Amino acid sequence: MSELAIRLFRFLISRRVIFACLFASFGLVVIGFGQGQGNRFEGVELSIEPVAGNVYMIQRPGGGGNVGASVGPDGVLLVDSLFAPLSDKLVDAVRQVTSDQIRFLVNTHIHGDHIGGNGPLAEQGVLIFAHDNTRLRFLADKTRVPRQGGRFGPPPPVGARPVVTYNDEISFHLNGEDIRAFLAPPSHTDGDTFVYFPVSDVLHLGDVFRTTSYPIIDLYNGGTLAGTIDALELALEIAGPETKVIPGHGVSVVGRDGVREFLDMILDIRGKVLELIENEVNLEGVLRAAPTAAYDATWGQEAGWTADDFVPIIYSELGGTGRLADR
Repeated sequence: MSELAIRLFRFLISRRVIFACLFASFGLVVIGFGQGQGNRFEGVELSIEPVAGNVYMIQRPGGGGNVGASVGPDGVLLVDSLFAPLSDKLVDAVRQVTSDQIRFLVNTHIHGDHIGGNGPLAEQGVLIFAHDNTRLRFLADKTRVPRQGGRFGPPPPVGARPVVTYNDEISFHLNGEDIRAFLAPPSHTDGDTFVYFPVSDVLHLGDVFRTTSYPIIDLYNGGTLAGTIDALELALEIAGPETKVIPGHGVSVVGRDGVREFLDMILDIRGKVLELIENEVNLEGVLRAAPTAAYDATWGQEAGWTADDFVPIIYSELGGTGRLADR
């Protein structure tokens, strides 16, 4: 064998060894990630509590991804499905109040803490509904969540996809009431669904409304500040003095006043940011001016989404962008 051939052979062997090592390392990362996701929910217990009428709220500690449930002789309708590792516990929570079949599931939007249980529930015969825009997000090559500067992940499994979609709204004539699931203005995402149980007088607002942080506006998935304001105003039009409101994130059910407080906070901060923009203050200066200072103790304590995440979105949507050097 010539010297050139020997050198070529050694080169190819070395590259194969390097590739094998890299592949093995990647495999360990993937396996570790999967194990981390499982460990994250180890020991997590779900609770279920009556809200009003036929409606219950199911939640994990801290109140993230709150699930609504209509329970009655016609079966169970769920609003959202938490994370996949919690799907068995979600079913167990329902079984605490009824042995009736879980028939329907409505997804309020695309994020994993609200759709993760779709696949396991679909395997049990649950029919999944969502807005057209939300299903389109299921079909994308990747998903993205806005927290901590934004993170991409793999798409949901094929079996988790909604099989029935709607353009504006859909009604479920179930358990003695005409339950309405309908598109909200583009706020948290562009496929946000509100679900109203009129006889029980319960309104589930998904992640458009939360009691634990500033509004999370997912720009990548079509969310907007203006739509958030419009959606909350719509919720206030629907809600009466006795209406119970289930937040997407929050440890307890609230009334109409809780939604009003959330909206008023947003409007006040928006007004302060607009005034700073009109005074030609750039983004760095706006953040330094702390337009959220009066609210940070209440709304700015959730890791991964604080005023530093919320204010730039307001600044941008109000026209405060321009050249990068001016921001």
